[in-house]
Amino acid sequence: MSMEDWNVYRKELAQAVGNLTQLNPDMIAGYRALSGAGKQVGPLGDKVRELIALAVAVTTRCDGCIAVHSAAALKAGATDAEIAEALGVAISVNAGSALVYSARVMDAVGQGRAQQAAKAAG
Repeated sequence: MSMEDWNVYRKELAQAVGNLTQLNPDMIAGYRALSGAGKQVGPLGDKVRELIALAVAVTTRCDGCIAVHSAAALKAGATDAEIAEALGVAISVNAGSALVYSARVMDAVGQGRAQQAAKAAG
């Protein structure tokens, strides 16, 4: 079972970005400059950089990023096990984020209850 034809999606996405380029070439040029700077080979190397990109793609819920970076990760030699480990990090960080924000909700609720109590007493 496949959720998406990612090869077709990548082609459709490229066409849509091409259309956007015609409407706003300066914005796309700026994005390409930023993206190009991020692709400079450094100490992490292509494979690790693409594994990070996949984890970020999951965290940001970006289908286009998944389409592009899954192909790039495979091209860079990433194994299924390495990809799964990177995705595990994304899952863990997202769960941690939900935990932190749950604590923030309870803090806000506590503050709200304190205000209600002060109004009721006053």
